[in-house]
Amino acid sequence: MERLRELAAEYGIVLSEGQLGQFEEYYECLIEKNKVMNLTAITEKEEVIIKHFLDSLSIAGYVSFGKGQEKEKKTILLPGDSRVLDLGTGAGFPGIPLKIAFPGLNLTLVDSLKKRVLFLEEVIESLGFSGIAALHRRAEELAREEEYRERFQLCVSRAVAKLSVLSEYCLPFVCPGGYFIAYKAGNAAEEIREAKKAVSVLGGRLTAAEEFSLPGQEISRTLVIIKKEKPTGKKYPRSAGKPAKEPIA
Repeated sequence: MERLRELAAEYGIVLSEGQLGQFEEYYECLIEKNKVMNLTAITEKEEVIIKHFLDSLSIAGYVSFGKGQEKEKKTILLPGDSRVLDLGTGAGFPGIPLKIAFPGLNLTLVDSLKKRVLFLEEVIESLGFSGIAALHRRAEELAREEEYRERFQLCVSRAVAKLSVLSEYCLPFVCPGGYFIAYKAGNAAEEIREAKKAVSVLGGRLTAAEEFSLPGQEISRTLVIIKKEKPTGKKYPRSAGKPAKEPIA
């Protein structure tokens, strides 16, 4: 965990002993639950620290959550108590690491698999979080509810769907002026090109594609940063399955 503290500092994140303890407890919860259900194929501690925890925190290289975390390269400034949605969170990435690092965030975790949400609720209780909720819902349904539609300053996702599809799921949750950031593997240039029309139709604009490598890893990562510039049309997101079968193009 000291390695995590050192590497997080490069993103301008100062982790306390208490926060490192939360990361340690999260890791133990993850590994224990992974014995009875498939949460992650990555279980070796150092790999979890780099490929899950640090990767989740990587947006802090480009986003500042409140005061005291500013660096020259930051391009997005958000309040420390921003409403953040993690869509398709799975085992809690990137949402839980972001909540540990920035406890003031009001975080909503959404996943379509009930047993993963039950695991997340256990983690929330174990870590003593407040200002966080885990929901067992589908994006297509949740995005049509007034409480959630265009209510978030930031939506993040490490989901495996293509960017054109992911944008239709995520952008309806983001308020105009807010951001959707997709965590992508490797060179995302083709995905970005294919998603250009979808992003525009949904009210967004691509502002950056930040490519980087995690420490000790040869495989590159890309953060695709999309700003919400106008409201999303009421017809989006379309019904379950349609965004994937018929992407906006």
